[in-house]
Amino acid sequence: MARFRLPRPEETPNFSRRLGTVFIVLAILAGVIAMYGAPVEEIPVIPLTEVAQKITAGEISKVSVQEDALILERTKGGKLRAIREVDSSITESLRNLGVSEDALRNVTIEVKRPSGVGFWLMTLLPSLLPFVLFALFMMFMIRSATAASNRAIGFGQVRAKPVGELPPKKKVTFRDVAGSHEAKEELMEVVEFLKHPQKFTALGARIPKGVLLVGPPGTGKTLLAKAVAGEASVPFFHMSGSEFVEMFVGVGASRVRSLFAKAKRYAPAIVFVDELDAVGRMRGAGLGGGHDEREQTLNQILVEMDGFDTEDRLIVIAATNRPDVLDPALLRPGRFDRHVTLDMPDINEREEILKVHVGQKPLAKTVNLRTVAERTPGFSGADLSNLINEAAIFAARRNKKTVGMPELFDAIEKVILGPERKSHVFSQKEKEIAATHEAGHATVAYVLPHVDPVRKISIVSRGRAGGFTLKLPDEDKHLHSRSEFLGELATLIGGYAAESLRYGEITTGAANDLKRATQLARKIVTEYGMSRFGPITFGEREEMVFLGRDLLEHRNYSEATASKIDDEVQRLLQDARAKAEEVLKTHRAKWEEVAQVLVEKETIEQEEFQALMEGVPRGEPLAAHGPEAPVPSAEAPTAPEVNQVPSGPQPEPKPAPA
Repeated sequence: MARFRLPRPEETPNFSRRLGTVFIVLAILAGVIAMYGAPVEEIPVIPLTEVAQKITAGEISKVSVQEDALILERTKGGKLRAIREVDSSITESLRNLGVSEDALRNVTIEVKRPSGVGFWLMTLLPSLLPFVLFALFMMFMIRSATAASNRAIGFGQVRAKPVGELPPKKKVTFRDVAGSHEAKEELMEVVEFLKHPQKFTALGARIPKGVLLVGPPGTGKTLLAKAVAGEASVPFFHMSGSEFVEMFVGVGASRVRSLFAKAKRYAPAIVFVDELDAVGRMRGAGLGGGHDEREQTLNQILVEMDGFDTEDRLIVIAATNRPDVLDPALLRPGRFDRHVTLDMPDINEREEILKVHVGQKPLAKTVNLRTVAERTPGFSGADLSNLINEAAIFAARRNKKTVGMPELFDAIEKVILGPERKSHVFSQKEKEIAATHEAGHATVAYVLPHVDPVRKISIVSRGRAGGFTLKLPDEDKHLHSRSEFLGELATLIGGYAAESLRYGEITTGAANDLKRATQLARKIVTEYGMSRFGPITFGEREEMVFLGRDLLEHRNYSEATASKIDDEVQRLLQDARAKAEEVLKTHRAKWEEVAQVLVEKETIEQEEFQALMEGVPRGEPLAAHGPEAPVPSAEAPTAPEVNQVPSGPQPEPKPAPA
């Protein structure tokens, strides 16, 4: 099959540039006229009577007549100039002034005719110039009116242009998209159908008319669409959902018709609509009912995708990270038949993505991308790209020729927590309290079983965090048990318990930990069914489509049950505090030693922390607290949204400060 090549668009003439050229030509002509009409040198002017006197006295040797001007050459050298009457000849004028015939015989009289160029310029240009300027002015007015009319008519036309074959250096292919193997396989079928449709039609197969790419932000939906454009040898139309909606009624629907009409002329072709939720939200949720401009645009999209006039060789690819707000009519078979889900990459996919992004960057020989992938659970492809870029910036700032592991680790912390706040200096007392707080988190996380290893502890301020305990799993997690949640509660309260045990009071540094612990405890009771109430959830949460991410919660339980829920949440938090205090009391010497080292060094890496805790059994189980509380396993307070971890398979969130 011959590869598709788009025709080059014809270049439209630039009227303003042409008009400027005309004015430049006129200016040159005016200069030529001035050159021919004005004297080259400055000659003194004398009256005609004085000319007669000088000729009689024999001071003039030659007289040159140029229309109404007389150029007089003196016998002693030099020139004079005079103005004569045009209606009479020069000899007649001189005789009338008393010049004798003998004096006239001694003077050479020469009559010069004007040149052809000068004559025509002087004769025609003054008459034609006003007409030329008037004609140019009328052309400009007509052109402006025509352009305004075209803009008014084309307001409802689509602005998308087909993307043809790109230069090899700029073309994005599936080889440039690491991970997402299932998504690439689904889209590769679309590319194969467009290249070789007979392969599928011979078996009676029908390719889906629409492919919907669904996934969190940064997972590579738009990049995959670019890869489809690079792989397929067909025109590729790209538009955003917001480009369809305008302030004027009917414009969005008109643009949809224009887009599909243009795409069908180039068929087989691909239409890619980015951020489909901008125009494909559920109907009946906004103001204006069926007269809403957005709903009219959506109705036109539905008709174009699967109406009476269908086009089998036109495929629509759309991307969104809000599939829950899309209209059901968009998602039915015949429109977006195939839904391709892109999840956060796992550890192997993260390693592949890192290899793609480090391709053009010089790496040190000690760099281990597997280690970097282990430290970045929950990172999307966009996060990993930003991570490599930040590492390169760190290396350049430190005047290094290569990017090493220290730069990559610093970049991870910057992406997770923000830049270091070196200007935020603790006093000695605050430094000790912060060290005690973070050492409490780390000790509880180290001692309790089934806990991810602590990678780093620091009391250096980053972003809004005064310190942090970085804990990352050895492998990706998708399921979380009740014991993990209870252990996480104990770890979150570890800093609170450490401050209380050592100083007898607490500070505001534990406020965020307590907030997250309370939210997690309430989720354990109301959403995950992991409390004394048994397998039951409380409350129904409904998302308001028109209000975006606003949620409306309905209580499906009584006030008495609400009071019991509050009691259960409080019991979970009290049990977690007792567990954390028991760990810290049992290993107080090690805990205070870690805090002292933190005060001195401000940062402790994983190897040094494990050396400090040597002699303490890793994952040592302790007696459970509270009725029917299982042996908990804590998770260090490093997950950014641990209070939102669902019970089903989900990607591990990125770490955040404790």
